[in-house]
Amino acid sequence: MLKTFRWVALAEGVSYLLLFALSMPLKYWAGLREPNIYIGYAHGALFIAYIVLATFLWRERNWSNKVYLYLILASLLPFATFYLESRLLKPMEA
Repeated sequence: MLKTFRWVALAEGVSYLLLFALSMPLKYWAGLREPNIYIGYAHGALFIAYIVLATFLWRERNWSNKVYLYLILASLLPFATFYLESRLLKPMEA
C-alpha cells in the first residue's frame, strides 16, 4: 500500500506542476482551454486518491497527527510531494 501511495504522491505532484506550468498559461495566454480541462480532471482524481490513501495509511500504520499534517500540507504546496516522498516515504519502505 505504501508503494502505491508513493506512486500517487509523485503523480499528484507532477499533475500539480503541469496544471500551473503548462495548462494555465495555455489557457490564459494562448486561449486554449482543452489542456486545462484534461490536466485539471487528472489532477483532481489524483488529489482525491492522495488524500484517501494518506488517511488510510495514517490510520493503518498509526502514524502521528504530525505526519498526517505533513501529508496533507504536501498535497497543497508545489514540489512538496516530491520532498515528502524522498525524505519520509522512501525510507519507510526500505
